[in-house]
Amino acid sequence: MINSLKTAALGAALAFGLVGTASAQELNFFTIGTGGTAYTYYPVGGVIANAISKPPGSRECGEGGSCGVDGLIASAVSSRGSVDNVNAIISGLRSSGFAQSDVAYWAYTGTGTMEGSEPATDLRTIAALFEEHIHLVALKDSGINSVADLSGKRVSLDEPGSGTYVDANLILEANGLSVDDVTAEALKGGAAAEALRNGKIDAFFVVAGYPAGALVELASAAEIKLVPITGAGADALTAKYGFFASSDIPAGTYEGVDATTTVAVGAQWFTSASQDEELIYNITKALWNDESRKLLDVGHAKGKTITAESALNGVGVPLHAGAERFYREAGLLD
Repeated sequence: MINSLKTAALGAALAFGLVGTASAQELNFFTIGTGGTAYTYYPVGGVIANAISKPPGSRECGEGGSCGVDGLIASAVSSRGSVDNVNAIISGLRSSGFAQSDVAYWAYTGTGTMEGSEPATDLRTIAALFEEHIHLVALKDSGINSVADLSGKRVSLDEPGSGTYVDANLILEANGLSVDDVTAEALKGGAAAEALRNGKIDAFFVVAGYPAGALVELASAAEIKLVPITGAGADALTAKYGFFASSDIPAGTYEGVDATTTVAVGAQWFTSASQDEELIYNITKALWNDESRKLLDVGHAKGKTITAESALNGVGVPLHAGAERFYREAGLLD
C-alpha cells in the first residue's frame, strides 16, 4: 500500500516535469487518512495536503509558489474514518490522519469505547481543526422527531471503523436504546443518502463538519429534516463525556432544513510519535503560514474555522514534539 502511494506520488511529480529536480532533492511522501469522499474530512484533507506540499522544482514561497515543506508530497487518502485512521497511524500504514477528539482520546488511553484494547500510546496531535456536528437525517414526512422515534426503524449507523458508528451507538444508549432496537445498516455517504431517498432506510447518522457534501446533494433532491439530538439523552451524553457539546446547525445549511440543535465533537489531526520531529515541526509551520490561510479560506466551507488560535482547543492526546515546538515558538503554548 505504502509503495503504491509512493509510486503514484512520484508519477505525479514526473507529470509536473520534476524529473530533473527529483534526484537533486530527496522526496518525502506523507499521507493523511481522511474519511468517505462524500463528507468533510476528505476535501479538507486535500486542501491541507496541498498547503503542506512543496515538490522539487516548485517556485519559492512568496513568488507564486508553494509555501509547504521542501521536498514533501502529501496526499489525502479516503478511509473508513476516525477509528480506521487511528489504527492505520499506529500500525504505520499512514503517516497521519483525522479523527474525532473522543475516538482519539479513548484509543490513546484504552478507555471508553476502546476499553480492553491496547492503549495507542504512540498517538500524537498535530492540531485541532474544526467542530463536527452529529447529523441525524430523515425524510421530512417520516414522523421521526427524536432519537426515541428510531425504535423499530431501519437506521444506518455508518461502517464499523468510523467515528460516526461509535457516536451513533453512544447516542442510542444515552436515549435508552441499543443497536438491537433498530434494524442497523452500515452505509456511508452517498449510499446512505440514496437509501433514504429510495425508502430502503428510515434515517441515518453522519458526524461531519457542516455542510456535508452528500447532504447538500440529498437536500436538493428530496425533502429532508435533521432530527434534534436534545433533551435528557443529550444532557446525559454531554455530562458523561466532556468531548460532546450542544451546538446548532444553522437554518439554510441544507436546502429547506430548519435550524437544528444537536451535539458536536472536535475534528483533530494526528500522527505517530515515531514521525521525525523536524518534519512535523515544518508541517505544522506550513499549515499555519499566511499562504495556507488563503487556501483554507477558499478550499472548503469549513476552512475559515480552521485557525491557529483554535489549534489547541480540546486537545486530549499529547502534542507531537515537533508540533509542540512550533506552538511554543508561535506563543500559542506556555
